[in-house]
Order: sequence, then C-alpha cells, then structure tokens
Amino acid sequence: GWAGEGPGASGKNRRVCHAAARLEMGSLWEEFNRLGTEMIVTKAGRRMFPTFQVKLSGLDPLADYVLLMDFIPLDDKRYRYAFHSSSWLAAGRAEPAAPGRVHFHPDSPAKGAQWMRQIVSFDKLKLTNNLLDDNGHIILNSMHRYQPRFHVVFVDPRRDSERFAHQNFKSFSFPETQFMAVTAYQNHRITQLKIASNPFAKGFRDGDPEP
Repeated sequence: GWAGEGPGASGKNRRVCHAAARLEMGSLWEEFNRLGTEMIVTKAGRRMFPTFQVKLSGLDPLADYVLLMDFIPLDDKRYRYAFHSSSWLAAGRAEPAAPGRVHFHPDSPAKGAQWMRQIVSFDKLKLTNNLLDDNGHIILNSMHRYQPRFHVVFVDPRRDSERFAHQNFKSFSFPETQFMAVTAYQNHRITQLKIASNPFAKGFRDGDPEP
C-alpha cells in the first residue's frame, strides 16, 4: 500500500526522491469508495471522515519538511443523486472552481525523523462551502467530485531555494480517497457506514442525545 515513485520523481532533490507514503485505514477507505464516498461540507467547516492519515518513510531524518494537502476537482461536472437508481448522475457543467487553498499540517515544519516516527493525521482539516470563509478551511463546491492530494516539501536552506522549488517536493494521491462533496448524505449506505465506523458518531448508534 505504499505510494512510492510518482510521475516526475526523477530530477527531484535527494531529500524527497525516496519519500513514500502509505494511506492508513486503507480498507475503510476502500469500503467507502465502493459505495461512493461522500464528505459533508458546511458553512462553519466539517472534518473529514475517514480522516486522511499517512505513514511516511524515506525522508532524511535530519532535514526539515512541511506537509500539506490540497483538493483538486476530478472533472468539469456537477452531479445529482438519483435515489431510484442509488447512483450519481452528471447534471451539467461544474460551477467555477472555488479558491484553491492548501492545508498545512500544524506540526510543519518538522524533522523527517519526527514525521516518520508516528502516523501523520490531518484531523484538523475542515471542508467548507462558504466562498467567503476566513478560517483557512478548504473551500469546495457541493455536488462536485474531488481528489485529495498530499505533498511533502523539503525546506531548502539555500538562499536561492525558490530556484529549486520544483525539485523540493513530492506529491501523492490515493484514488480510494476520492469523494463527492455534499451538504447532506445522499446514499443511505454511506450514512450507515459513517455511523458504524466513526467513533464520534457514537450518539447516533446509542440513541444518545449528546452530539
């Protein structure tokens, strides 16, 4: 399950060229992916479940790295959910892309040794559909499909480091993490799987009124 040499890995700085990332909870992501993963976006911002988590290897233990994520549209369509066939149908052209934002892991920058020591979790990342959001959340259009991308960036100490920017990062994307952004779950099986597998959804399972 390790994503290693992506396209364009040649010509990369030696401090990133061997970087590899393994998606954690891969079987859970696969389970969601088979149903067609949906992620809630709200005005205030909603955390992703499953949480995007990776295990890293191949970094220079003594070098500094910044880790970040962004989200790219998978196509130029907007969708609607057809309940009678339990499937997503294209429903016209995509809305203009929301402002492209990145989410920096809050521990950035940190040494390669620290990043490789434990699972890296993007549990602070939130998704919003508020185009005017000023909280730094990732802005997405509802009823559009997205691919999360994960980037490892070597913090180059050279004074003219911007000249080498294209060599100093490596990107990873896991197809099983693709999702449809929604304001409410459309597929009831997604709702059931989220409740069954999300520890924070305990209240839904127990009939407990606590959120």
